[in-house]
Amino acid sequence: MMTKKIESTPFASDQVKTLIVYGREDCHLCQDMIVALQNLQRQVSFEFQVVDIDSDPELIALYGEKIPVLMAPLTNQMICHYFLDVAALDDYLGKFR
Repeated sequence: MMTKKIESTPFASDQVKTLIVYGREDCHLCQDMIVALQNLQRQVSFEFQVVDIDSDPELIALYGEKIPVLMAPLTNQMICHYFLDVAALDDYLGKFR
């Protein structure tokens, strides 16, 4: 039986392109960032999920005053907070192109 060799890359592209927005409900800045990310997805390929920090005391301690926070979980890198920094996000995604 022949096995097909799979090209290995340091990071799988779907991991690279999955981001997390830490925020909370009733946070207008969080909603603004989510809408901005959704608009950007029309031009750039990435996914994101929204995590409510109020569900975890550790997240409240880490991000309570900074929300919304856009994180790259793969590298544990904070891309931006308060407002979407498109240039910073582009820099992050560009490292893996």
